[in-house]
Amino acid sequence: MDLQWRPCRPRTGLAPHISHAYRYRRTVCTVSPMLSLGRCSLPASSNPGPSLEFLSQAHTMICYMLWLAACCLLLLYSVRFRSGWSHGNGPRSYPVIGCLVDFYKNRWRLLDWYTELLAASPTQTIVVDRLGARRTVVTANPVNVEHILKSNFGNYPKGKPFTDILGDLLGTGIFNVDGELWYAQRKLVSHEFSARALRELEFAVLEDEARERLVPALGLAAARGDVVDMQDLLRRFSFDVICRVSLGVDPGCLDPALPAPRLAAAFDAAAGIIARRGAAPVAAVWKAKRALDVGSERQLREEIAVIHEAVMDLIHIRKKECGLRVNGGDGRRSDLLSRMIECGYPDEAIRDMVISFIMAGRDTTSSALTWFFWLLTRHRDVEREVLREITGGGASHAAAGGQGKMRALHAALCETMRLYPPVAWDSKHAAAGDVLPDGTRVERGDRVTYFQYGMGRMESIWGADAGEFSLRRWLSIIPEENAAPAPPAAVAGLSPFKYPVFQAGPRTCLGKEMAFVQMKFVASTVLRRFELVPVDEGRVPVFLPLMTAHMGDGLNVTVRSRSGEHVASAASSGN
Repeated sequence: MDLQWRPCRPRTGLAPHISHAYRYRRTVCTVSPMLSLGRCSLPASSNPGPSLEFLSQAHTMICYMLWLAACCLLLLYSVRFRSGWSHGNGPRSYPVIGCLVDFYKNRWRLLDWYTELLAASPTQTIVVDRLGARRTVVTANPVNVEHILKSNFGNYPKGKPFTDILGDLLGTGIFNVDGELWYAQRKLVSHEFSARALRELEFAVLEDEARERLVPALGLAAARGDVVDMQDLLRRFSFDVICRVSLGVDPGCLDPALPAPRLAAAFDAAAGIIARRGAAPVAAVWKAKRALDVGSERQLREEIAVIHEAVMDLIHIRKKECGLRVNGGDGRRSDLLSRMIECGYPDEAIRDMVISFIMAGRDTTSSALTWFFWLLTRHRDVEREVLREITGGGASHAAAGGQGKMRALHAALCETMRLYPPVAWDSKHAAAGDVLPDGTRVERGDRVTYFQYGMGRMESIWGADAGEFSLRRWLSIIPEENAAPAPPAAVAGLSPFKYPVFQAGPRTCLGKEMAFVQMKFVASTVLRRFELVPVDEGRVPVFLPLMTAHMGDGLNVTVRSRSGEHVASAASSGN
């Protein structure tokens, strides 16, 4: 087609020296004999070009083809998407967005929603795909749990997504590393936790903290008729204990004469922000905030700086003390920090390990005890049974050597953590593709989660009364007083993979025995002296699965002192 370009005369009033660009206009070609555009004209051509109608039709056809191609891609994606569920049920899912619709609808009851889905699945396993998140396999099947935590342990490390979330705070601490680094720390810490000196230190600290602070605080509340938040009280108590055992320093959280320690506040704030990191639907959001140093990520950086500075200062002070002891000073200290310094580890490695232990120990026991005391207020018959056991053995039962005789108390604590585990779920990330024993396909990089909260409610594991609080399921398998003692964290006849509250396999919690010692000591100390009455007895608290589980809005109670007669009456009533 021949196109001719003709100069357009300037419109009236335009300067004669108007630029060349304005004096020429590009004409649009059509098949009409002559198309006038303003003063520009295009003569007819003997070789007519495509019409506007044809171009419009071509454009429409291209759009249809693109739309069809997109539909095909979405269909292929959807087929692949659903193929991961060939071995179990799961939430309704859609191309691209996955289960985002149902996830949003159930965002305020995620734990119960997942539990319902798992209970409905023939294998107690579901696969969850969600926009912006990794493909996640969630299981409440003990056989799968054993495969993940033991049989194929090497294929299921915590993984980079997990370590990214906790890395700013925990660094290379034992709870945030895999492989050789984890193994080396595990070996060291296992030796230290088995040391008699550390166990004796824990019990001495518990006795002192209860005698000087916990009992007086509850006694004062009983005398005044004050309302006490037991969750807050127990968290303060646990923080004092773990700091004295790990760091060898007393933060005084339960001392009313001292201001609230900045270190405790920093741990609280950091734990809350990190929990929100883990719950974020799209990790890129918090990572962008961290890169820009804004909002909650800026606060997290500031809180971590407080924690790191405080722990490093203690390390330097303790190193000087160790130097003085070498030159004839005081005897060897038993706290964990001092023992690791003597092993010659670098300062930052010691800092990360100590912070990991504080994070692990500060809220787990307090969470379990909070739910324990609440459940006893709902089941006074169980409280009477536990109280008979505590008072029947005298003060010696609370001592470390007598705790193994507390079968009812141990059963009540185990039953509490079955229904309300301190850690609701734990996730690994598949290093390579795998197939779980129930047939569920796992792809490389998948998040694989075993769901303790749901496992505690599975009728397939615990029977038709799985939702009830009952000591019978434990008393039948806990040895009698004169029988050989069972490990305190997992009783005889019960697979730890059915009850992975303290994990299982190579990563079994090293502090499980210390945790039971603390929980039994606190429970017996409080129940022997006080009766707790919830302010709102009809309230069913909300279970909040943060880094460690919390009771929504705490446990507000009034406290009543038990005299000797009242203790005997309470223990014997109902016989």
